[in-house]
Amino acid sequence: VLPIPTGGHLLDVRPVLRNRPAMAYILSYGTHCFELYGFRTWLVAFWTFVISRHQGGSLPDAMTVSFLASILAVPASIIGNELSLRFGRERAITWIQVISALTALSVGLFAGGPAWVLLVLILFYAITVPADSGSLTAGMLSYAQPQFKGLTLALHSTVGFGLSALSGWLVGLALDSQGGTQEPQAWLAAFGVLATGVMLGPLALRLSRHKTT
Repeated sequence: VLPIPTGGHLLDVRPVLRNRPAMAYILSYGTHCFELYGFRTWLVAFWTFVISRHQGGSLPDAMTVSFLASILAVPASIIGNELSLRFGRERAITWIQVISALTALSVGLFAGGPAWVLLVLILFYAITVPADSGSLTAGMLSYAQPQFKGLTLALHSTVGFGLSALSGWLVGLALDSQGGTQEPQAWLAAFGVLATGVMLGPLALRLSRHKTT
């Protein structure tokens, strides 16, 4: 039989919801997941669109670009953690998410532009998107109350993966609303959705300045 945490039932998440600093990192992690899985879900379709607009160019195929983006995620997370240690966790995460949002908008704005510019932007975006991941989880755990750490981590994952599912759907709606995947303005709308989502992360982190209740 699983032990019931002191002061509530096993699935009573109210103690976590009242922990404002932990919730700040949970919500910011949700915006991170929103951006990450929206990007991963639609990256192959986006690069297929880029290739179709540059017939005959010596561009890497969509699977190669997707593979490179996945490989870059490993050092990106390590770099993000190092930045947190050097400049402070909240500040580092905030700057990473702001830069990531600006990069997403740049990709969208240049969607109909030179392919090699887009390749550089996409690979840079592949670094900024996952760079805050480890720091967000570490921040959540640092504020989690010892008797509710498991419940806090469960809510962290639920919010993160819930917003991940929403992301792919909203990006698809944005694409359809602007003419589909073969239109540059549709990709501006799509990357605008990702940028808007992750920009909510720094706003959520402001909650971490309040003391745990």
